[in-house]
Amino acid sequence: MTIAPDHVGHDGLHYQAMRDVVEQIQESVPGKLEITREGIVHDMMSPGKPHELTAFRISRRLEKVMPDGLAAPTGTPDVEGVNEGILRHPDVMVIREEDMEGEGSFDPRTVVAAIEVVSRSNPDNDWVGKMRDYPLLGIPVYAIFDPRKGEGAVFSGIHKTPSGPRYAMRKDFVYGEDVTIGDWTISTENLPRY
Repeated sequence: MTIAPDHVGHDGLHYQAMRDVVEQIQESVPGKLEITREGIVHDMMSPGKPHELTAFRISRRLEKVMPDGLAAPTGTPDVEGVNEGILRHPDVMVIREEDMEGEGSFDPRTVVAAIEVVSRSNPDNDWVGKMRDYPLLGIPVYAIFDPRKGEGAVFSGIHKTPSGPRYAMRKDFVYGEDVTIGDWTISTENLPRY
């Protein structure tokens, strides 16, 4: 669900006000809060075991095939594009270890790939909202795993469109097949379904 719609544009003060609200209330609400150009997105349900197990298995499988110096962390911190007015929280991301150093949110220009596990409560956040926001942030590869259907897709090749940057290429997969995310191929065997 999206709340606090943006009818007045995204200047720095407006984004900072939304950022302050998210920081103040995140600990007191279930689920997670993110910021898009449309406003604050609240995925009301905390991720359940199948969601977390999927993210964990994807992270582990990626880390087994990636070279040293790259990581596939789950959890915090967020990916934040202040100039774009976007704060997102990928379930898994591929990023260089050196780009994880320091405090604060990750710079989206350092994220090699963002991976999302579709939530039961708000699938459009992954299939629509993040599909729009990740290319805008310049994240070159976006993979979606959908436990509702046992399938997913990998998007890449950012290009300009009249609606803004979008992914030009889409490669669909079903659970049980190998999937290539960036330069790394992993199995989708034994990923849980909802």
